[in-house]
Amino acid sequence: MSHSHNAIPPELLFYASAPHPCSYLEGREAVTLFADPEAKMSTALYSALSELGFRRSGEYVYAPRCPACSACLPARIPVSQFHPNRSQRRSWKKNSDLSATVLPAEFRQEHFALYQAYVNSRHPDGSMATPDPEQYNRFFTSSWCDTRFVEFSDHTGVVAVLVMDLLANGLSAVYTFFDPEAAQRGVGVHAVLWLVEEARRRGLSYVYLGYLIHESPKMAYKANYRPLEVFRSGVWQLLEQRQD
Repeated sequence: MSHSHNAIPPELLFYASAPHPCSYLEGREAVTLFADPEAKMSTALYSALSELGFRRSGEYVYAPRCPACSACLPARIPVSQFHPNRSQRRSWKKNSDLSATVLPAEFRQEHFALYQAYVNSRHPDGSMATPDPEQYNRFFTSSWCDTRFVEFSDHTGVVAVLVMDLLANGLSAVYTFFDPEAAQRGVGVHAVLWLVEEARRRGLSYVYLGYLIHESPKMAYKANYRPLEVFRSGVWQLLEQRQD
């Protein structure tokens, strides 16, 4: 176990949600474990919880704890060992005209308009449809986390925004949204590759990608980044190559 687990106070409480329909796999029931929302959260504490498979959504730090299912695998890229595959190298080259600007996590109308366009093209019927600025801020930022917005721009302006959290030992990809017109660029792949390079530049060990779910097309793409570590049975282990 990493020494950073000393950052987790023994008195920190965790609460399980009532069972609810799974957002990713139809017909499954999910249970979510939350770190006490009343507890004093910090980057150090969140970093330690990230090493145990927890994620952040707004102010809340959570992990799936479903009694009958273990499909959600916390996933991270070990930066020093990562090598992009051919398709990822192509994507990097295709997006070589993009410049990246790291900004404080503050509301910007241009970002919000891009987010609205993205959500309406991707998830028009989902829970995130017709977002308002308050929801947007609540979803991406928190009062305690060291978050940055990264703008990717070409000669026409901003084409994508990556929301990332700075952790003690890595960078965490919170969300990436982009201009629907730029979908063919593969800017989501570019954002992950940029995170790996940025983590290297900062001397950090990992890029946390959230949950890999093999059965969910939206979440299965994370297995394309190799080597990839997943948190399973209480330890981080290399994801084996799948035969199918």
